[in-house]
Amino acid sequence: MKRVLILIKGLGRGGAEQLLASAAPHLDHDRFRYEVAYLLPAKDALAAELARRGMAVTCLGGDGGRGWLRRLRELVRERRIDLVHAHLPYAAIGARVALWGRDRPRLVYTEHNVWESYKPPTYWANLATFARNDHVFCVSEQVRSSIRYPLPLRWRRLPPTETLYHGLDPAALGPPAPDGVREELGVGPAAPLVGTVANFRAEKAHGDLLRAAALVRRSVPDVRFVLVGQGPLEGQVRREAERLGLGETVIFAGFREDVPRVAAALDVFALSSRHEGLSIALMEAMALGRPPVVTSVGGLPELVTHDRHGLLVPPGDPGALATGIVTVLEDPALRERLGQAARRRAADFDIRAAIGRMEDVYGELLA
Repeated sequence: MKRVLILIKGLGRGGAEQLLASAAPHLDHDRFRYEVAYLLPAKDALAAELARRGMAVTCLGGDGGRGWLRRLRELVRERRIDLVHAHLPYAAIGARVALWGRDRPRLVYTEHNVWESYKPPTYWANLATFARNDHVFCVSEQVRSSIRYPLPLRWRRLPPTETLYHGLDPAALGPPAPDGVREELGVGPAAPLVGTVANFRAEKAHGDLLRAAALVRRSVPDVRFVLVGQGPLEGQVRREAERLGLGETVIFAGFREDVPRVAAALDVFALSSRHEGLSIALMEAMALGRPPVVTSVGGLPELVTHDRHGLLVPPGDPGALATGIVTVLEDPALRERLGQAARRRAADFDIRAAIGRMEDVYGELLA
């Protein structure tokens, strides 16, 4: 049986990491023996869940340096790994460097973000080693189209690259059960509730959402915004909310195990991202019939058609975001129409189809 190692920087609850957990129940363990390796000991929220699915889980990090590259080589040799599937640039770049050479395993990579969203060191290291991939999956067409070498480097090999929408696990999402969520959040039963699920990172542009919230409140005074997530910029976002006088309007919900339950309680799901691959949180909200108002960046327009499944607004424009949110909140018929269409659209994205395609590629590479 061929052995596959899934490699990622951390196993916290980000979008890429959650995809691994959603995929785990549907992997073909009769065809491949799967293992998982990650680098950051503190980011281990999903490690136990993956282990329960029968996969060996190894943390390669711990010293804050490059020792994980040596440990990766040792793991691949000791476990006789045939194929490494890396997610996100840091882990992938290391794998391409550490595992290159004679008798190396096959290398598959999933690109989760548009290339222009990366900081220069990550961008150039990813580009410099990219040709060592044997196959690349991209989470959206916009991500795929962003992969291009600068003109002087167009001679370099571009590995086979395809768009593969990963999608949801319908069984894991389950029926919505929002009862009690508003009470937990301190929100009245009649207050319009807008929410987002996004870790506090620069590309998510929470500041734009806060400025939109201040504008929405002028038209809908009793509106409440709930922000689900955590991350390095949380303190900065909290200070901005205070500066804007949004203490009564914005609720910082932190990390939640029951994100679908919270999403099911929303009247509108909003995303203010300035860069995005394809948001799984958005997909979940749509599957629950929540009408989205999101920025037209990355792969989001591939999921949401404007005025059909939700509203698209320009990135970096809090006024447009606020207008979209108010439009949906003040029109119950529109909210119902968009929510129902969003639910139908989300059903087109099933993670089981994506896993089938990935395993077909594994088989082709290992034949």
